[in-house]
Parts: sequence; C-alpha cells; structure tokens
Amino acid sequence: MKGVLCIVQARVSSSRLPGKVLKLILGKPMIVHELERLQRSRRIDKLVLATSRDESDNALTEAVAARGIDVYRGSLDDVLDRYYQCAKKYHPEHVVRITGDCPVIDWRIVDEVIDKHLTNGNDYTSTSEEYPDGLDTEVVRFSALEQAWKDARMSSEREHVTLYIRNHAEKFRCGKKESEQKLNHMRWTVDEPQDFELIRQVYEELYPINEDFAMQDILQLLERRPEMSAVNQDIRRNEGLLKSLREDKALEERKWL
Repeated sequence: MKGVLCIVQARVSSSRLPGKVLKLILGKPMIVHELERLQRSRRIDKLVLATSRDESDNALTEAVAARGIDVYRGSLDDVLDRYYQCAKKYHPEHVVRITGDCPVIDWRIVDEVIDKHLTNGNDYTSTSEEYPDGLDTEVVRFSALEQAWKDARMSSEREHVTLYIRNHAEKFRCGKKESEQKLNHMRWTVDEPQDFELIRQVYEELYPINEDFAMQDILQLLERRPEMSAVNQDIRRNEGLLKSLREDKALEERKWL
C-alpha cells in the first residue's frame, strides 16, 4: 500500500496493570473500543494491531482478529523491530504510532497530526505534551522509522519506538501539533487501576449517549464532575519511559565499574 498505516501496539503482559487491554468496558475489551475509535479516521488508510508472538498475547490476537482488524505478531521486547517489521509488510509512506493504553484516543486529533505532518513534509510529527496524557499521537515517515530501526542501540530506543528519532532530532525534520489549551495535567491513559476506573466512568457517562465522543465532550464531563479527575492525579506521566531511561543509565554506569 501507499499512504498512511496506523499501528497500535499492545500486549497483555503489561507490568503495572496486567491484562489491561482486555479489561471490559461496557462489555467490550478496552483495546476494541480504542481500535473502533481509530477506524473513524479519515486520514488513516490501514489500521493494524501489533502485538507479540508470546503465547500470553493469543487471547488479544483472537479478540482483535474477530473484529476483522489485521494483527501482526513480532518481538515482545524490541518494539521498534515489531513496528518496523509490521510496517514493512504493508509498504506505507507514513506510519502512525498509537499505544494500546489510550482508549479515549480522538481520531479528529489524530487526523490533525497527520495533516500537519503531510503538509509540512515532516519526517516525524507528534502531539505536544500540552494535550491530555492518553491522546498521544505520533506520525513518522517510513524511511525515518527504517533509519531508527537500523541505528538505535540503547534498550530504551528499542522499547520506545520513536525515541531514537527524538534523541537525534538534528537528523530529521520534526514538528508538533500544539494544543489550543494547556491540558497536560489531565491523565486519560491506562497504566494503573485508578486510570482504568476513570476511563470506565468516562465511557459509562458518554458512550451510551454518543459512541463517537470527542476530547471536548470529556472536558465538559470533567468540568461537571471534577471529582472524577482526582481518581488518578497522583500518577506520574511517562513513567514507563522514565523507567527505561533509568535502566539505560544504570547499564551504562555498570560498564565503567
């Protein structure tokens, strides 16, 4: 294919909340809700779930494939390799990266990031951190993804797909989609039980009224129900990435002992 491929990465063996992607919200696995939201995009040409070959991800594969969505299975820990090998199968010009812990991802924002990426001729474009955590969207030119796959050496850069590109921004044309509001204090991703509780409440309030609820609908809900936001406000943003960076630093320090 030529065009835009969206790859959603997910696995069942998450360390902080195991099995989170298959946890039910209104009778449907969380990951299925997320994929269905992305299927509404007008800029994505193909949507694929990329998971691991580990048997722990068999149930995830079955749940997603049953909905008619393509599944690619690759490395459990080398997520960059999983992304690259998946993308190479489809021959896209650009790849959208979404993580499977973002069940309220807004396809409208995804499309805006894609539009900015294509209009500016970027190698890499992302949402800024002014957006709520959980609406994170990244778009990367396939050739840039391939370069990262070839050159990335640190374990953090293999686990976090676009980190090599962000660490070496001088090699790439990069851009950001800025938010019109400063919303980085809001946490809509799912890493901990408290996160899932918030998302469950959001779906129970909004989904029966409008299955295609948007970021603004969530903001209006939380304005009416401010106590909901307090459920997970003590959790640090990007803890998984920070953990990987600490492990890289510890490994480097051990080399000099």
